[in-house]
Amino acid sequence: MAEHRPESPADLLRALHERGGTAAAHPELPRLLARAGADDLAAAGRLLAGLDPDEVLRHHPGTPTVRIAVTGRGTVTEAVPPLAAELARHGLLPRFHLSGSGTYVGDLSDPHSALYAHRPEVTLCLLDPWTVWDAVPVPWQPLDVSIAAERQLRLLSQLAEAHAAHAPAGAVLVLNTVPLLRRHTHQLTSHAHRAELGGLWRQFTADLLFLARPSAGLAVLDLEPVTSAGARADDPRLGAYADAHCAGPLLAGYAREAAHLIRGLRGAAKKCLVLDLDGTLWDGVLAEDGPRGVSAAGSLRGAAFGAFQRTVKQLASQGVLLAVCSKNDPGPVARALACHPEFPLGAGDFQTVVADWGSKAEGVRTIAARLGIAPESVVFADDLRFEQESVAAGVPGAAVVPLDDEPALHPERLLADGWFDTPDLTDEDRRRPARYAERAARDRLRTKAVDHHAFLAGLGLRVEVAPAQDHETARISQLSLRTNRFNLTGARLSTEEVRRYAAAPGTVVLAVRVADRFGDDGVAGAALARTGDGALHLDALLLSCRVLGRGVEEAVLGGLLRAARGTGHTAVHTCWRPTRANAALRGLLETHGFRPRTAPEAGGGATGYTHPLGHIGDLPGHVELRLRLPHRDGETEVSACAPSRN
Repeated sequence: MAEHRPESPADLLRALHERGGTAAAHPELPRLLARAGADDLAAAGRLLAGLDPDEVLRHHPGTPTVRIAVTGRGTVTEAVPPLAAELARHGLLPRFHLSGSGTYVGDLSDPHSALYAHRPEVTLCLLDPWTVWDAVPVPWQPLDVSIAAERQLRLLSQLAEAHAAHAPAGAVLVLNTVPLLRRHTHQLTSHAHRAELGGLWRQFTADLLFLARPSAGLAVLDLEPVTSAGARADDPRLGAYADAHCAGPLLAGYAREAAHLIRGLRGAAKKCLVLDLDGTLWDGVLAEDGPRGVSAAGSLRGAAFGAFQRTVKQLASQGVLLAVCSKNDPGPVARALACHPEFPLGAGDFQTVVADWGSKAEGVRTIAARLGIAPESVVFADDLRFEQESVAAGVPGAAVVPLDDEPALHPERLLADGWFDTPDLTDEDRRRPARYAERAARDRLRTKAVDHHAFLAGLGLRVEVAPAQDHETARISQLSLRTNRFNLTGARLSTEEVRRYAAAPGTVVLAVRVADRFGDDGVAGAALARTGDGALHLDALLLSCRVLGRGVEEAVLGGLLRAARGTGHTAVHTCWRPTRANAALRGLLETHGFRPRTAPEAGGGATGYTHPLGHIGDLPGHVELRLRLPHRDGETEVSACAPSRN
């Protein structure tokens, strides 16, 4: 009997394609391609490159799309298949615009170019290994290369400025570092000159990387990690005959890094890493070896687990929440986490622990519920294939890290898909673990409270609403990208769009800062408003889900109404646009006295609302509110002091 060989992801996708079912099956592509290797991804990319986005949207209208323009120094056609495959792995549907060979200068500098007519959200300017060398004379010395590199850097800076001026608001231009080829360095017979060239080239690379400001619309992908992992940079034959100088492995690595960046730009970074213990975080089996018998140090294999723990701790220092989901009894797990001071990670590093003998999928859902996050915000890491498949099937949208019994590879596999990558790291990101610890303490108080009103009265809740400072605009952008439940219109704003809105005449961006006796939540919301026709127009209102349910939303909305009346406005106009998660906001508006206008705003099912600023309800009595609303004659302040809690 012939041995049955399971079909590869590429085989399954090919069968779908032959049946004409790829568009209908698009939501299944992330899971189908989750474990795809390099060959499978290459094959999948060739099939997906020709997929019609409109056909996918006919089957699945809610599919997240991204408009991408691709230009570069040479031919860029070969970049599309790996990009299509990597974006499909993350559930994104691209609409590509491809430029001709070597047209990037005209594409980016001409405001009327076809590139800008595409209205890209992301523009990929692919700099291949021959970038700079076109302008180097023959014969040459290292100084000639340095001069050409400096000119290239100035050109790229000018093109970035042009892109910021001509592309749609919030669009991001993506450059990349340029690999230095052996075929160039070894044209120098002197080792001293080769070293000089290497130093000058690395200075060019560093200067290029330091141009990056993703929040301001310019990102730079560093390709050195891709080439250092073994990817060949150039393809001599395609370079000579087709002006396509990037080798397939380099394009595959470039596409992976670009897809991670695009996912991060859309606010889709994961929040929580859920870890198994036995064979994942430490060496040994707790039920057999006991709390002191497991190891993450003391031997070569133990040291490999220790290195993985240090990687995890580094992620946690940047705001990644950590949790444990282990098939063990809770007592031994608690003792094992507490009795190994030599471990990089200890009990205090984890937000919550689920230790029982139930399903890991149920455990992940329990952890998400405890933390108040969506299950799809979780990354699950386990060394057993059965548990990986259980979570992949039982927690749709959660990411699964395919570890195995080789701990030396755990860090590489955890980091491979950049699940926690974000364009910018804010202070609020770094404080996330502390905030969730404060939330846990708050929840413990809630369970002990005799009634909910007593619980709220004991919080010491303070809410400040005031014009946003410049360093807070990145956080407000991040909130717009990540907030679904309390997002009035579903608006997704880049940092630059927030800044432009704040700088426009008659507008204000208000930051909502929240704190209570358990800790400071920092900037947890925002309101974007403008004046016109004697009314205040509330264009956006959003709050992080972590502060909902405490009266913050009622205090902010009621305070805005009072401030609008205090500044002489006759009404407050706003618009509610339904999304998959913000239905409750409509009820909140109507509870506060907003009424639908007779002619609802068209588009996307949006409904316009107006508050005539006659009767305004009371503010929550347990909230200490301070709201400052600037206007042309100065500033109006609304204050409400919660009763003393002695």
